[in-house]
Amino acid sequence: MRSAKIGRNQRCPCGSGKKYKQCCERKQRRLGPGSWAVVAALAAAGAVLVFFLYNLTQGDSGATGTSCPPGQVWSPEHGHCHDI
Repeated sequence: MRSAKIGRNQRCPCGSGKKYKQCCERKQRRLGPGSWAVVAALAAAGAVLVFFLYNLTQGDSGATGTSCPPGQVWSPEHGHCHDI
């Protein structure tokens, strides 16, 4: 037989005297260690992706032929475009 669902504003069944939403409901919603590991792995993967995308867009024109906007030329000494 199924027990009745506990309402958020009812007293917690653990006996703390607090409302369920202020006691055991919070504990059930916490992320476990495995979930935190997944979050950390995704954050690290995102950081690596941003790093590589940033470095890809900041390439050296001597080897790759980076194009500058009209009216500018690439300066290999400085690593960016300069006005003509």
